Amino acid sequence: MPQLPPVEYAVAVERYLTASGLGAGSRRIYRIALDTWAWALADRPVPVGPERRRAKPPVLPLALLDHPDSAGRLRAAVTDRAAGTDPRTLNRELSTLRAAVTWWRAQGWIDTDPAAALRPQPLPEAGPPALGPDDLRALFALRAPLREQTLWHLLHESGAPIEAVLALDADHLDLPGRRTRPPAAPLRWQSGTARLLPLLLAGRTTGPLFLTDRRAPAATPAADRCPHTGRARLSYRRAAELFTALTLPLAPTTPWTLRRLRPTTPGNATGPGHRTQGR
Repeated sequence: MPQLPPVEYAVAVERYLTASGLGAGSRRIYRIALDTWAWALADRPVPVGPERRRAKPPVLPLALLDHPDSAGRLRAAVTDRAAGTDPRTLNRELSTLRAAVTWWRAQGWIDTDPAAALRPQPLPEAGPPALGPDDLRALFALRAPLREQTLWHLLHESGAPIEAVLALDADHLDLPGRRTRPPAAPLRWQSGTARLLPLLLAGRTTGPLFLTDRRAPAATPAADRCPHTGRARLSYRRAAELFTALTLPLAPTTPWTLRRLRPTTPGNATGPGHRTQGR
């Protein structure tokens, strides 16, 4: 029997997080982000510092998202938080809100998207620049495993944060549309990734998209374990280690990092889509 639409925003948040398949730690981070926007929707200042985690967010109806004033309240909250919040944190919170709103609309619980006009904050220039066209051609010509080539293409073509890509599950993908589907963060990719993803999935329809080489330890949460192979979700640390090791011949003096795969303008990558030459 289908669930009735939730009345309260907080209940809608919990249903979204339950459907997301995220691990407990990730759900906690997402909940904090979505609670942040509850303060903004209630037209109240967001608590800062340690008080933010301890404060109980206001109780408000989910239908408030359809109110004409909601978009303006969220826009004002972004402006206020941008003055004292790291832009990466704020952008992550915006992405979380967009993903939740997309899912709620897909359920028919709300009609409008009050976050549609919100734009990511510009990031400060820091660290080495993104890889250039020649570097990308050399990278995608490496005899690297299929998993790594798929991850590298997806990171470059989507411009998405590494954490968001590694959190993807097989059933989050709309392969014909070259995009994710709710409850995943909204991502899009191009031909290089589109060619590799079906090979990587090899018929898998559920479980983590990017898997480790070995079976998962017994204590691994079900959301981070593949039901088909028993292997675990690939970690950020391991993905970073492999990228640096495999690309060392291309950058022997200054090793590359995964963050250099993100294009200057996220989501508009036009890097080469060479076929992977090894697994």
